[in-house]
Amino acid sequence: RFKVEGRAVAVRPRSKSIKSKAGSPKRASVFDPAIFLATTGLGRDISNHSNREVIFSQGEDADAVFYIKKGKVKVTVISAQGKEAVVALLGPNEFVGEGCLIGQPKRLATASAMTDCETMRVSKTEIQRVLHDEPAFSAMFVSHILARNARVEEDLVDQLFNSTEKRLARLLLLLANFGKEGRPEPVIAKISQETLAEMIGTTRSRVSHFMNKFRKLGFINYNGHLEVNNSLLGVLLADEPRTVSEPK
Repeated sequence: RFKVEGRAVAVRPRSKSIKSKAGSPKRASVFDPAIFLATTGLGRDISNHSNREVIFSQGEDADAVFYIKKGKVKVTVISAQGKEAVVALLGPNEFVGEGCLIGQPKRLATASAMTDCETMRVSKTEIQRVLHDEPAFSAMFVSHILARNARVEEDLVDQLFNSTEKRLARLLLLLANFGKEGRPEPVIAKISQETLAEMIGTTRSRVSHFMNKFRKLGFINYNGHLEVNNSLLGVLLADEPRTVSEPK
């Protein structure tokens, strides 16, 4: 306190700015990949797609990566002779269209919605920037790429060594997200037997035969929607083929 013309006046101390231990101002916020993929911004747009709507088509310019927020997406390729093949079924928290990042000028496949979907479109320029500038996003994206690569290798081994019955069982378990949350979930998307046949490299009649067998054995339930039970795993575990020869 000090006196001004006979009156006591209180003086408050000035507040100090908050600084880090190094003496520089703290960073405003930490980059969060989940927030980045949930909010629109420069080079980022959220879109909703109805069932069977095409997200991007084979032959179009490859100028963006899509992040699937909700729903199921089917990836197909069409040969020069017009034959279509299903190469992947993707779900929430997965990316599609990453080929643009390795120099693919055109889309090599078509991505279309199998259910009502919500996607985040990230331009090629923006995703390249964030991969370069944000380690948290880079780690998450690399993890996705490695998981996708492992899936492709497993698919190849599946095609080369497993029977039609085992290939179908594995595909149904993957569609039900077996192993991700500890228990299979209902397969929400309506997947035709033709699509299943295309994915495992067989005929629709063979798929129908084994689907009926699985249902009779209690491995799956089908009443308007498909449910996969844990017991289907036994089909895969029985007499697993060996992919590496043992030394004599």
